[in-house]
Amino acid sequence: MLDSELLALLEHTADAAFAITDDGRIRSWNRAAERMLGHDASRVVGRLVADVLGAPALDRGARTRLRRRGDDECVPPTIDVQLRTESGALLWASVSTIVHRDRRTGCRLFIQLARDIDQRRRNEELLARLLETQQHVSLRDAALESREDALSDQERRILRLLATGVSSPTIAASLGISAQTLRNHVHHINRKLRTHTRLEAVTHAQRLGLIA
Repeated sequence: MLDSELLALLEHTADAAFAITDDGRIRSWNRAAERMLGHDASRVVGRLVADVLGAPALDRGARTRLRRRGDDECVPPTIDVQLRTESGALLWASVSTIVHRDRRTGCRLFIQLARDIDQRRRNEELLARLLETQQHVSLRDAALESREDALSDQERRILRLLATGVSSPTIAASLGISAQTLRNHVHHINRKLRTHTRLEAVTHAQRLGLIA
């Protein structure tokens, strides 16, 4: 098939289609590409695809893989890439490459078929962020639960007594421990709950349901 026949065929494809020469310049640009990316064919044909779309991987990457494999007929895998639209916005597209060699001239063309997957990729990114946030919350809650479970029965009793508002000597006497031992217990409670004062420890424990 001659280049002219191929380019005429590409003009009527439903997907955005554009052809790139061996030196990375745009040879053709169909109407679907105009609609999808906003660039008018008259303004992009002849320009470097990297300058128009900001995606050098479309030409250099494909040609590099072909040279390494030494096979002009192999088709590089479909890639997801962000393309720059006429307005300057970035749009995710799934781009497949077909390598065509003109039998008459021997020149190669890299035919790029692009489909708009912008909404799908943005949904995937949003879901990934939500999952990351959920994982962070789960890890935080697990760590908190671990700290709560580490409270001893004696520390829980002390928390309940602190919540009643009675004095430290009264709490120590009711539990049969010294004032210093009580202070040690309160210090451990604050460390485990990551609080700083008795009142903060009691408030936090009540919010978590550790004490009634």
